Amino acid sequence: MFIRGRPITMYIPSNIQNYEDLKMEPPSERLELDWVYGYRGRDCRANLYFLPTGEAVYFIACVIVLYHINNRTQRHYRKHTDCVRCLTLHPDKVRVASGQTAGVDKDGKPLQPCVHIWDSTSLVTLQQIAFLCVIDDSNEHMLSVWDCNKGTKHAEIKSTNEAVFAVEFNPSDSTNIITCGKSHVYFWTLSAGQFTKKQGIFGKYKKPKFIQCFVFSLTGDVLTGDSEGNILTWGKSAADIKTLGKGAKETFQIMRQTRAHEGSVFTLCTLQGGALLSGGGKDRKIIRWSADLAPERECEIPEKFGAVRTIADVDGEELLVGTTRNAVLRGTFSDGFVAIGHVDEMWGLATHPSQNIFLTCGHDRQVCLWNTEEHKLDWCISLEEYGLCADFCPNGSVVSVGLSTGRWMVLDLLTREVVSESTDGNEQLSVMRYSPDGSFLAVGSHDNFIYIYNVTESGRRYTRFGKCNGHSSFITHLDWSKDGKYIMSNSGDYEILYWDIAAGCKLLRNRFESKDREWASYTCVLGFHVMGVWLEGSDGTDINALCRSHSERVVAVADDFCKVHLFQYPCPKPKAPSHKYEGHGSHVTNVCFTHSDSHLLSMGGKDMCILQWKVIGGGGMVDSRERLASGSSTSTSSPEPATS
Repeated sequence: MFIRGRPITMYIPSNIQNYEDLKMEPPSERLELDWVYGYRGRDCRANLYFLPTGEAVYFIACVIVLYHINNRTQRHYRKHTDCVRCLTLHPDKVRVASGQTAGVDKDGKPLQPCVHIWDSTSLVTLQQIAFLCVIDDSNEHMLSVWDCNKGTKHAEIKSTNEAVFAVEFNPSDSTNIITCGKSHVYFWTLSAGQFTKKQGIFGKYKKPKFIQCFVFSLTGDVLTGDSEGNILTWGKSAADIKTLGKGAKETFQIMRQTRAHEGSVFTLCTLQGGALLSGGGKDRKIIRWSADLAPERECEIPEKFGAVRTIADVDGEELLVGTTRNAVLRGTFSDGFVAIGHVDEMWGLATHPSQNIFLTCGHDRQVCLWNTEEHKLDWCISLEEYGLCADFCPNGSVVSVGLSTGRWMVLDLLTREVVSESTDGNEQLSVMRYSPDGSFLAVGSHDNFIYIYNVTESGRRYTRFGKCNGHSSFITHLDWSKDGKYIMSNSGDYEILYWDIAAGCKLLRNRFESKDREWASYTCVLGFHVMGVWLEGSDGTDINALCRSHSERVVAVADDFCKVHLFQYPCPKPKAPSHKYEGHGSHVTNVCFTHSDSHLLSMGGKDMCILQWKVIGGGGMVDSRERLASGSSTSTSSPEPATS
């Protein structure tokens, strides 16, 4: 096959007599989205609401999650085709509007941003909502109002060149719209399709750099939260006819200033009966205020979750909190808060050899252990530098994590203590891989070497055995043979090399000799058995990771275009068909099957999202070797519907 014009020779295994006649079919197995870990709070606001159904609604990547906080179930709205950036709930508490970013198509041409309006009970996309106000993220921050019954734009105006953080209709007067953002709060009036804009005047009060949020009080005042840590109360004052003459309009003026937080006020949330909640940036506090702004209660959220980004009221007592480190917390003032999940840009992913748990690591220096059955974070520890790769020891009691500095450490899963640590080279590590019986550990580095260790004492003791020297670029992927004696590796310059570890980490010069070797895992993106997953004309960076199922029937692929693919395994012919799955909003960095192949986990890069997919179908357990030998694919599924 050719990558960037370079020929890569693939040797056909000897059990294939008729390569030309092989038929490539989509697998009978399919994926169904089962669970979404994560929430986007780092750079989005006002994006967490509580529905009368008992569900919290929020988003991450391209998926809007409806999480039932007591039943611990999730439903998903999946009609978005690019990252969701904003969300609002209709006053009827049923209809939802969600806006997606203006992405690009596969040729890099810009697409239009769009808003979906949908029913949160049925997840059906609707249009009938009265009026919807939208602000885009162009330089002019166009403010538009839409009549959704007709699907037409009712009015539009340039709002400001500064960043805009919030927009709302006045609940008691829908001709009134308020926007706020960098050094401004604007009071808009819409009549006969025309906007008039009034600027909020700060007068004797210091003008804050950012007005981050606002709410309407029961008395009709507007309360803003700002970067000075104040809550300002804006009330209507009568028109100044004396100075301005007959046509003068009433204006909003600051009636009082309330000192609320150290650092910014990131969010405000009104409760029934007029009480108010405020959430702080720097101080991470949530404060409850009476209707006349006397502080009543306060609590602080733990530092590891970041600052308070948004608050949703569950029942006046219990709250949901979205944080700047992408956690959703639930709790009360008296009992404190627990996380529903958290994430930052992630690369390292490993599934346990016998339990339904998996481990992630990434740029936030956290190593997290997740439970696929209970859909929760079991534990999380912080490291001094960030982890990029990981692998569980086959005995299941320890896990090794490779870091950005060449350092790697082995953690005990029960005590979470570091039982061994070592450093190889001074560049980042890209692969950790135990041999099938756990007697060796291979460590692949960006310094072009693979370091081999003897493993003893049930994965607690490591002694250097040798190193594989021969790649001319950084190591990207590696796998052990089933007998634990050989390694196959890929590098950044699209080389496939084979190594005889037992004979002292010797490079096997004749690649032809390795064509019939059987591999304990298959994660190398270049190899005869996965040739067909590549698009023609690929530049070699389109596929970030792949993973063969333990049954050896399918291979899952993580690509650079936000998609997860499922191919049959083996997949040795170009243009092989696959099932494709959307949901990630950025390059997919890793994929991994759970020990029983019941689920697949996929991890997004910049979208900081872990998607858990249920593997369905594939009843006919035909071994992959038989499938190749017979030269045809067995399929037990009914007539093939269109690929998802």
